[in-house]
Amino acid sequence: MSETPLELARVAHALGTTEHVLLRLIADQGRVAADPTLVALTVEEAARRLGVGRTTMYALVASGEVPSVTIGRLRRVPAEALKEYVAARTQTAGSTAALAA
Repeated sequence: MSETPLELARVAHALGTTEHVLLRLIADQGRVAADPTLVALTVEEAARRLGVGRTTMYALVASGEVPSVTIGRLRRVPAEALKEYVAARTQTAGSTAALAA
């Protein structure tokens, strides 16, 4: 069911807000704030932190490029492992650039 602008305006008015604010709330609904205090992340959380897709993150974990641990029956990625992965990729990119020059 698609909303017409008139329906959106009615909802915004009923909530005592503007259409712009209501649209922003709807857009932000899918976003989940990352908890910087977590020591071990789910694969999905790790993917979000790296800015890659879930499938890509699972491939990185499966290949061992990004280490992971099993806690009970759950697979977790240490938050520190993401920093190490990015640092290693940065060093590799820097040495490749030096070779090309």
